[in-house]
Amino acid sequence: MIIVNVKENESIEKALKRFKKKFDRTGAVRELRARQAFVKPSVKNREQRIKAAYKQKMQTEEAN
Repeated sequence: MIIVNVKENESIEKALKRFKKKFDRTGAVRELRARQAFVKPSVKNREQRIKAAYKQKMQTEEAN
């Protein structure tokens, strides 16, 4: 459970912004979206390999 204490003379907007930031850090929305559909482990691994190759390519291009 996320608790956000509102300080004296603090606007509700600021407190709401802090709540949203804390909520985003928990990763609840990302997990919920990931659980919408089952992804086979082989597909996950393939996506990770493609992403890693892309990152490596970008780093080598940046170094040149």
